[in-house]
Amino acid sequence: MKVHFISIGGSVMHQLAIALKRKGYQVTGTDDEIFEPSRTNLEKEGILPKEMGWNPGLITADLDAVILGMHAKDDNPEIKKARELALKIYSFPEYIYQESLQKTRIVVGGSHGKTTTTSMIMHVLKIAQKDFDYMVGARLEGFDQSVNITDAPVIVCEGDEYPASALEKRPKFHFLFPHIAILTGIAWDHINVFPTFDFYLEQFTIFINKIEKGGLLIYNETDETLRNLVEQNRREDIRYLPYSIPEFTIVNGKTAITIEDASNTISVFGNHNLLNLHAAYYACKEIGINANSFVKAISNFTGASKRLELLGGNASTKVFRDFAHAPSKVKATMEAVKQQYPDQRLLAVLELHTFSSLNEKFMSEYEGAMDKADEAVVFYSKHALELKRMPDLPKDVVLKGFNKQGLNVITDKESLYSWLTNRDYKHANLLLMSSGNYDGIDVVEFAQQFIV
Repeated sequence: MKVHFISIGGSVMHQLAIALKRKGYQVTGTDDEIFEPSRTNLEKEGILPKEMGWNPGLITADLDAVILGMHAKDDNPEIKKARELALKIYSFPEYIYQESLQKTRIVVGGSHGKTTTTSMIMHVLKIAQKDFDYMVGARLEGFDQSVNITDAPVIVCEGDEYPASALEKRPKFHFLFPHIAILTGIAWDHINVFPTFDFYLEQFTIFINKIEKGGLLIYNETDETLRNLVEQNRREDIRYLPYSIPEFTIVNGKTAITIEDASNTISVFGNHNLLNLHAAYYACKEIGINANSFVKAISNFTGASKRLELLGGNASTKVFRDFAHAPSKVKATMEAVKQQYPDQRLLAVLELHTFSSLNEKFMSEYEGAMDKADEAVVFYSKHALELKRMPDLPKDVVLKGFNKQGLNVITDKESLYSWLTNRDYKHANLLLMSSGNYDGIDVVEFAQQFIV
């Protein structure tokens, strides 16, 4: 097979390129700019473009596939050449599907918990020594790639609802056609792509209809929106399996679960993670993993990168980092920390960084999201707004939207750093939530320096 990537440097795209190179394919690629760690990763595999920019000369009639990265625009000269030669052009998920036609496809969708649930399944299958491929949106301990494509009989995919490419506006998870599907919950997000909740909701109805005949839908019955959607769109040719929070206990900050007759202490915590874990169990059970094997394997799962990740701490204080940014994710993450450590004060910092979170019209969706915090900050930078070409976001709009007494709204990193370094952390936990980088503040260094 001979494949070419247009915009090979993307965080997930370059991982697919490396996976195909390791599979034995001839891989070429181009991009106008490649950042770390993609640059070094591609260079190690010998597929880093010799120079930046587009090269239509690499688009030849003998290519089996042309794969488009997220910022490959319609006027790209390589796309034009590929069309002239009538080559097969794929978005990322379309190509993943082509590589998995003969595999059992497990696809995890939902507005939150996708990465963690996918990672849990991967973790258990690896310990069970099952042969499988995967596609996941975060770094996971024990896996050197976030994408792997081999001749394995099973593939586990995180099913994102964001558009497949700059040219293909339909969601990624519409192209994966699962045999085993998971839906973790539905909460409006990505309003720059889905301007109304009804339009967003429709994407999940379409996903359900993409499940292969005879397939299985595992869904979170505690999510009222999702439960209603499933009940209103049931198909007779697939099976349905609802899940909820499994039996658990918390003793001295440690959570123990029981599934069927199997019990063990686990390393992750929070109701949202327990829901994710239960969904992962049912997916694993469907391909032959019993409860004892699952519970034993999941006991040492420590989480995907930036998902309630412990950055540092001591006997009195812990610092957690989480990718939470959408309202439902923020609320679930905060409730998890408060439930796990009920006697500790909770200090929380949320960075608004996505298009949705920085949108004045979306701010009311955050009402109540940070209510569990004893001290709370919402941070966003003028720089982030400028990069996204968005108008200024007034502080009073943020205060009104969150509707939390005592909320601090900070818009420059110096003031945020001052707030962080002047808190009393005795008998308190700090939760840092963002899909960005706090305008350059090194939160790992902060945790190691100040929480001792």
